[in-house]
Amino acid sequence: MLLAIDAGNTNTVIGLYDGINLLTPWRVATQAERTSDELALLITQFLAQHDIEFDEHIEGVVVSSGVPRVTAALREMVMRYATQANLIVLEPGTKSGMPILYDNPREVGADRIANAVGAYDLYGGPTIVVDFGTANTIEAISEAGEYLGGAIFPGIEISLDALFARAAALRRVELVEPRNVIGKTTVESIQSGAIYGFVAQTDGLVHRFLDELGDATVVATGGLSGPIVRLSETIEHHEPWLTLHGLRIIYERNGS
Repeated sequence: MLLAIDAGNTNTVIGLYDGINLLTPWRVATQAERTSDELALLITQFLAQHDIEFDEHIEGVVVSSGVPRVTAALREMVMRYATQANLIVLEPGTKSGMPILYDNPREVGADRIANAVGAYDLYGGPTIVVDFGTANTIEAISEAGEYLGGAIFPGIEISLDALFARAAALRRVELVEPRNVIGKTTVESIQSGAIYGFVAQTDGLVHRFLDELGDATVVATGGLSGPIVRLSETIEHHEPWLTLHGLRIIYERNGS
């Protein structure tokens, strides 16, 4: 069995694969202070739900991480607790099977590459991937399966954090669609600005991508994608575990 782990700045997503089948995904808060022992305990408890032993049944681990301390802890965890498992960390030099047409390919985040690989496998190209996370990213993949580049902009939660930090009279709200675009309360007004504002921002950027790329399939992923996908005019497919799918493919492409 394979563990695919995507460690982002806010959340870490863990997927358990039996062959090509995703048995179950788990999402936990990313804590850079977690030690390799704590990570092993956490994952062992998840695996126990399926009567799976970390050191007996896990044959491979593939990791993408944007948090260096977490990357190091995950490496140590595998070395100590899954010594029989083959570890692949998606980083410069790892074979993705996708040409990266960036001025400096080493600058492209591992999760962005995994998303591109996963989307191209599912939908071919040209494809546009929108990932809603701590930072929102948009990726463009050519018809030939080349990573062309993308856009990065602040995510919903960090944008709201900045708003609440700078505006003393405003308080935190649940991120749900309000009754109307024209809010009748301060809470609804914040919800309207956040939800519909990011929908408009996303659709506007996707339209500009389409102007340069031509007709393309638009796919969304990420932990905060749900409210936006329902209202977007451009997003055609919602793949919440797209990054895990891409990581599994990259693991296989590295001879594992």
